[in-house]
Amino acid sequence: MSDSASTKEENSRTIPSTQSPSGKRKRDLEQPSSNPKAPKKKRRKRGKHVDDPDIDFERGINGALWRLDGHLLADYLAQKTKQFNDKLGVLELEERRIPAQAIRDTSEWREQRVLENFAGFLDHHASQHKSSKNLSIASKTKGAPHTIVVTASGLRAADLTRSLRTFETKNAIVAKLFAKHIKLADALEYVKRTRIGIGVGTPERLIALLDAGTWDFWTAEKSANGLFLILISAGALSSAKLDRIVVDFSHIDQKKRGIVDMKETQEPLMRLLARKELRDRYGMEDGGLDLLFF
Repeated sequence: MSDSASTKEENSRTIPSTQSPSGKRKRDLEQPSSNPKAPKKKRRKRGKHVDDPDIDFERGINGALWRLDGHLLADYLAQKTKQFNDKLGVLELEERRIPAQAIRDTSEWREQRVLENFAGFLDHHASQHKSSKNLSIASKTKGAPHTIVVTASGLRAADLTRSLRTFETKNAIVAKLFAKHIKLADALEYVKRTRIGIGVGTPERLIALLDAGTWDFWTAEKSANGLFLILISAGALSSAKLDRIVVDFSHIDQKKRGIVDMKETQEPLMRLLARKELRDRYGMEDGGLDLLFF
């Protein structure tokens, strides 16, 4: 046998067979499934909120927020202002900051901040105020509520309004002051003719009602030390008799966003809270204005 023939014979012995033990050729085994439409199993993504015990999407609340005291709340609001206004300087940011002493600490109220507990929350803190302890009594001045509730959307405002009907009487209306399906002109007329105890609305609409036909005047308030004067800016909606502002703070939507987590609601909210006629009364012992975060 020649050397060439010997080499070919050895190579034929070392080349592995292309057939499997079952008799099928290797290329047949490597072919994809004959059913091209067979769906691929997709890996299910787990949301970040799955392991967050403070987030309750079913009830729409962030439980971590109601544990913040006044100082932590002030810092949190300042961080959000900087986040949405990154071009502002230090001095401009400081001007927009709500001081810690302006915020009423509500962290001791241990009930969950859910809709069905909102009336109880408001009643509890109103009972500690020197002025309007009875939420079912309104000023005789039209459009001058003792309480304003600020929330992110018209739908949420409608829910909050219904939850506060327990405080409504013929002469103390729980008023819907939000933009959804209510024209500004109609809202102005309603406010001007209505004795309002509690007003519930969105930041932009509340600002519009406070600004409409604005004029400034001085009002005298009694205290243990005698009379003192307060400068009041009054529009269709007046802050003259206002004792408290309540921010619907813990409520979140399905994207885990609250009123201070969206630029379109955070900015008008901070403009509302920083109004001079309101800011000057935060933390005052006599004639003061409570700022509460629910």
